[in-house]
Amino acid sequence: MSIWSLVVNASVVVQLVMLLLLLASVVSWVMIFQRHAVLRQAKQKLHYFEDRFWSGMDLSQLFREVNHSPDADNGAENIFRAGIKEFTRLNQQPGVDPDAVMDGAQRSMRVALAREEERLETHLPFLATVGSTSPYIGLFGTVWGIMNSFRGLANVHQATLASVAPGISEALIATAIGLFAAIPAVIAYNRYSAQTETLMNSYETFADEFSSVLHRRAHAGQ
Repeated sequence: MSIWSLVVNASVVVQLVMLLLLLASVVSWVMIFQRHAVLRQAKQKLHYFEDRFWSGMDLSQLFREVNHSPDADNGAENIFRAGIKEFTRLNQQPGVDPDAVMDGAQRSMRVALAREEERLETHLPFLATVGSTSPYIGLFGTVWGIMNSFRGLANVHQATLASVAPGISEALIATAIGLFAAIPAVIAYNRYSAQTETLMNSYETFADEFSSVLHRRAHAGQ
């Protein structure tokens, strides 16, 4: 008896469980490939922008260039643009204390950091949900299938392994599909969470270094 025939002959509840798990698996794989591309691109763009930032280019010139063609997917650029925009706005106002200027610029960078973290963590909760719940959903299908198999024994005068094997086999397929959906989701979630944390640490380091540069600028005239 083939696996396909077991699936086709399974009860409606077990078939619905299998279908739900297969859909969750397909969506998970789509998100896994999408997150891989986003995080790889974010890392490349971080290194590219840091090279430009520390190349010795005037910050005003750099701001004009990135503001002319902004890249919404470049986290470091977004932090830089938010910080220097607020810094310039407050610094041009007469009588503003340099510390107040720095507080405003740092607040803007913190907001930009929070937005980058939200962007990088997109879809990760779904992967965590699939990874944690799929085995239990598959187990529910298995329990339901085995329960139906034993209920069918009530109408059989002599119970044999051949009479219960198909029902138990189709039930165990639900558990297998649940694990098939859960394992890649868990691995991807752990991997991408670690990569996101590493990127956020890099962004925070860049924001601190940029704050030091702005601090020297703010207090240069005193």
